[in-house]
Formats: sequence, structure tokens, C-alpha cells
Amino acid sequence: MALERETDDVTGVETTGHEWDGIRELDNPLPRWWLWTWYACIAFAIGYWVLMPAWPGLHGYTKGMLHKSDRVEVATELKALDLQRGSGAAMMRKASLTQIEQDPKLQAYAQQVGQSVFGDNCATCHGIGGTGGKGYPNLRDDVWLWGGTLEDIQHTITVGIRSGHPGARLSQMPAFGRDELLAPAQISDLTEYVVKLSGRPADAAAVARAAPVFAVQCVACHNADGRGNQELGAPNLTDSDWLYGSDRAAISGQIFAGNGGVMPTWGGRLSPETIKALAVYVHANAGGQ
Repeated sequence: MALERETDDVTGVETTGHEWDGIRELDNPLPRWWLWTWYACIAFAIGYWVLMPAWPGLHGYTKGMLHKSDRVEVATELKALDLQRGSGAAMMRKASLTQIEQDPKLQAYAQQVGQSVFGDNCATCHGIGGTGGKGYPNLRDDVWLWGGTLEDIQHTITVGIRSGHPGARLSQMPAFGRDELLAPAQISDLTEYVVKLSGRPADAAAVARAAPVFAVQCVACHNADGRGNQELGAPNLTDSDWLYGSDRAAISGQIFAGNGGVMPTWGGRLSPETIKALAVYVHANAGGQ
């Protein structure tokens, strides 16, 4: 049964015949701008189907009259990038670290490669800006457990820290509490001693009691003045940089458990010239010595 179409008395527009709760739907035409936009979209779609790869088939897809292929373009760009990197890598391979930093062209290349490699492999732990976090060293300051020269940084990247590599940087602070090497009272006194070393107010009596304990247990690595030893990877206890936290709870926890992080070895994952570029990038942009 056909709907009864009437003309609205107020607007003079024919209705669609639909009515809800006394409200009748007017059969207004679509705006011309909307129709032309719609027609243009249809025309564009048809043109796109003809010119560009579009329709899938049983054994492939329509190639389009322009024969455009993102796959081919990406392959071409990657080939060009390989050629560019190949020449740069060859120069990096022959140059020493010092020569790279002194040559503006080589340094610019190393900065670009190093930034990319750092973002892909190092930023997960050290952060995008290299500022690190709890348990992950800040590479933006001048504090280096294993040395901050170009050669030191290159070696650390190559072999890692506690990574299992035969030449890895290796140090281990004893777990004085967990392994019951010191009593809880001695750990508490040592905590005050370390707080005092860093130039902060501490319990004088506890510091006095801890002095002989520090001399026997800690001086071998941290030295008598507490300034550490880069050859052993022993941190300086007199500055304001703390890998695991500077409050008493964090210091006591470190003495108790002897935490030690792991940095992977990149020697087998990155090429020697890439490691050079990464070392130059870290040294130039992150407070190298």
C-alpha cells in the first residue's frame, strides 16, 4: 500500500507520507553543494580505481594505469639508503674515534646514525633524552662508572656490563645484609656513614661506629675518601648522583642487597662502525669526558 503524500500547509513542501506522533516528515531536496560533493567523490573513486592499484583478484590485483607500487618505492629508497650508509660506514670504519669527532662531516654522519641507533636500542632503559631512571644511568651528566672517554664508552657498548660477554664490565657489590655479612645495626650505621660522605647531616655516633666497618668492607672499591674507582666500576659516594636513590631507605637497601644492573653486549648485534657512531653520539651529546 503506497504512503499517502500530502503538501504541508505551512511550508508548501510535499511530505514523504511518514508521520510520527503528529509530526510529518517533509520531502526536502538535498542541498546542491552536498550532491555535487557526493558526485565528485564518486568520480574521484572511479578515477582512483582506474589509475591506482585497487581491486583484488584471484591471482593478484589490478595494477592501475599509473602502475604505482609502494613496495617498489620503498625498495628503491632502501637501496639508496644502503648506498648512502655504505659510503658513510666505510669512512667510519677507517677513521679513529678522535678523527670522527674532529671531522665535521664524519661527526654529522655519526650523530645521525647514533641518534637513530640510540632511539631503537638504548632509549628503552636510558630514556629518549638519555636521562635514565632508577637503576638506569643518566648519560646526560658527567658521572661515569666505567669512564666517559670515547674509548671507554665504545668499550662499554661493545662488551656490556655483567652481560656474560668474556670481556664484559664486571663488578659486584656484596649483599651485606642478605648474605649476613653484616648485622642490621652495622648496615644502619653504614647508611649514616654514606649519608655523611655525601655532605648531608648524619648521626655522629653512628658515623663513628661505621668508620672501621667502612675501612674493612668498602674502602677496597670506593676508596678511603668514598670517591669510588672507575677501574672497578665503583661509584663515587660523595656526589649527589645516585643510581638507586639517595634517601636512607634506598642506601640501606643497596647495602643490604647489593643491586647490580645488566647492560647487554652490542658487539655481536651492531657493526663496529655503528658502535663507533653510537659512542660518538653519547660522548658528544651526553656529557662525555
